[in-house]
This record gives sequence, structure tokens and C-alpha cells, in this order.
Amino acid sequence: MRWLEKKWVSIPLLWVTVILIWQLGAMLYGPDVIPGPWDTILGARELIADGTLMQYIGISFTRVLAGWVLGSVIAIPVGLIIGKVHMIRLFAEPFLNFIRFIPPIAFITLFLVWFGIGEQSKIALIMYATFFIVVLNTLTGVLSIEEDKIRSARSMGANEWQILLHVVVPATTPYIFTGVRLAMGTSYMAIIGAEMIASNEGVGYLIWNSRLFFRTDWIFVGLISLGFMGFLTDRLFNWFGRSVLYRYGVIGRTKRV
Repeated sequence: MRWLEKKWVSIPLLWVTVILIWQLGAMLYGPDVIPGPWDTILGARELIADGTLMQYIGISFTRVLAGWVLGSVIAIPVGLIIGKVHMIRLFAEPFLNFIRFIPPIAFITLFLVWFGIGEQSKIALIMYATFFIVVLNTLTGVLSIEEDKIRSARSMGANEWQILLHVVVPATTPYIFTGVRLAMGTSYMAIIGAEMIASNEGVGYLIWNSRLFFRTDWIFVGLISLGFMGFLTDRLFNWFGRSVLYRYGVIGRTKRV
């Protein structure tokens, strides 16, 4: 049975099993409740033909990318500062541990009031979803640095800026990478909630609006599109870590057989 451990066997077998179970569910409950794989393909073809699907995917991806990047760019230095400055950490840490338990979707109504129904509210929501995850991971990375490393740098004449740049940031990079990667998944959850409630475009709007026409096949198309969007962005980010950040211990280079 060792042949099952090989990826070129196990992965196709897994997908075939999933599709068979999916088709069985469609046969048991009917296409109006669970559309089968072929019905979903036809629904996707219909949405692709009129340009709706690709347009909505592009809009949702742009919103996620903008909020995710902006949130990460702001969160990383904030996390480094909180981790390095003890007095700031005393005040900031309780606040972070309080507000991080409030899910992004709970702020949708407030963000609509504050930023309007345009793109600003959706990007701000994704920034919120990204910010606290990246800050907390960055803070954890700073606090996990061994004090001996910082003392060694000081003993060699390094100032605080050099310690931050050459000791703290490299040691914290794996934690930052993990936080940014986790925040990516939260960003997709946040944008779907925002698009369902306050948008006329995007994959979330497609999923929510399809219920009015009882087009469960379109709902499945939206869900599968989200899965592909998340998978592709995660793979690209993984490739970036493997290719650029491997020397910081983020992800080891793939061994060639």
C-alpha cells in the first residue's frame, strides 16, 4: 500500500473521491439543493460567458489584496514597536487581547457609517481583519528572541537601531510570515461578509444574490472560486517565502530528487 503515499496517486484519488461523494449527494437531494459537478460546470460556463464571474473574482481579489497589504504594512512596525518598548506593551497588550476577539463582520455596520458604502469600508474591514493577527504574531516573535542575542549585539557596539534591523527583524521574520499568511484567510472571510451585506459586485455578492433566483449552482461556483482564489494566493505567498525568505528559516528550500 506504499504506492498510496505518492502524491501523484494520493492527490488525484482524493479529488476523485470528493467528486464522487459530491455527485452522490446531488443524486440523493436533487440539483436544486446540491447541484452536481456537471451542473456546477454549466453554471460556471454561463457566468463566464457573460463576463460576470471573472469580473467579480477580479473585484474581490483587488479588495482583499489592497486591505491585506495595507493592514500588514501597518501591523508589522506596530508589532515590532510594541514588542521592543516595554511601556507601550504594558498599555497595548491588554487592548489587543480584548479587541482581537471581536470578529471583523461585527464591524461591518460601523464601517459603513464611518467610511460609506464604497471601497473604503470594505478595504478598512480587511485591514482590521489583517492588523491584529499580524501584530500579535509579530509581537510573539519579538518576545521569543533570546536575550543573549541582544546582549551579544550590544557587547559588539550595536546601537538599538542596528539591533532592531540585524537581530530582531531577522529573528521575527518567521512569525511575521506566519501572521501575514494567516491574515490572508481571515481577509477572504471578511470580504465575503462585506460583499454580502453592502456591495453590488464581488464573489460574496454573487453567492448572496444567487439565493434570490434559487441558483444553487451559482452558489457552488462562487464557493469554488473562493477556494481557488485562496489556494492560488497562498501558493504564491508560499513560493515567495521559499524563494526569498528561506535564509530566515521561514520555509526550507524544496529538495530536488
